[in-house]
Amino acid sequence: MPRTTDELLGLLHLEKLDTDLFRGPQPETSLQRSFGGQVLAQALAAAYRTVAPDRLAHSLNAYFLRPGSPATQILYLVETTRDGRTFSQRRVVARQDGRPIFSMVCSFHAHEDGLDHADPLPSDLPPPDECRPAAVVLGERSARRAAFWEMEWGALDVRYVREPAQAGASGQSHLQLWIRAESRLPDDPRVHQMLLAYLSDISLLSVSTVSHPVEFMSPQLQAASIDHAMWFHRPVRADEWLLYDQVSPSASGALGFAQGRLFSQSGTFAASCAQQGLIRLID
Repeated sequence: MPRTTDELLGLLHLEKLDTDLFRGPQPETSLQRSFGGQVLAQALAAAYRTVAPDRLAHSLNAYFLRPGSPATQILYLVETTRDGRTFSQRRVVARQDGRPIFSMVCSFHAHEDGLDHADPLPSDLPPPDECRPAAVVLGERSARRAAFWEMEWGALDVRYVREPAQAGASGQSHLQLWIRAESRLPDDPRVHQMLLAYLSDISLLSVSTVSHPVEFMSPQLQAASIDHAMWFHRPVRADEWLLYDQVSPSASGALGFAQGRLFSQSGTFAASCAQQGLIRLID
């Protein structure tokens, strides 16, 4: 995964091969599979290359079909399914080595005034500067050292609001993170949406395991994202602190289901997401 914000932005600069065909670069990583958030963000970047500039994404629904390899660049084919008066829809298929690895349908909307209400920012949160970096916490509590997490999450500043042992003490599968890009981003709201898509996959499936005595990414657990949905409510900056409030209402049949909400530190309810994934116990 990218180690700096500049490297992360570089992943979003896709090479145009044809009218609706784009090629996405890969970062240096020690992981054996492409990070799902990267594919999600690149697919959104490809779709944006075909949409009028006055329209912003308001929803996307994606399926991870096969593991992606970080050793090979990914091709993104965009299909224009509709351009209406205020809405546009696109279908994106990501292919690698001749096979589809990912598909996504996303919808874009020109701004309109209308009704407005939102859930408030959860209360009693310690500020980010009082929270320990996630890389340090995971280095202490997982099978991988802090240096591994610092390398893989280098483009993001991630901090636990409440550390995993505390989060699972009540028996609830609930996790909260403060998260932001590690340095300044361009002002383009489309770029900030791509970053929200990228970071939305960083921990969402893992919350399904928080209340169980099993370590996410351990040899005793096979985990993989299967589908991912996201709704963008209001524009925020991804280079300023965001609260990622996550909960897993259900896990059963080797599948974990989790939901997440993203708020700005000032209280703007920015986005919602949901994901189901494989969490298979291995003897």
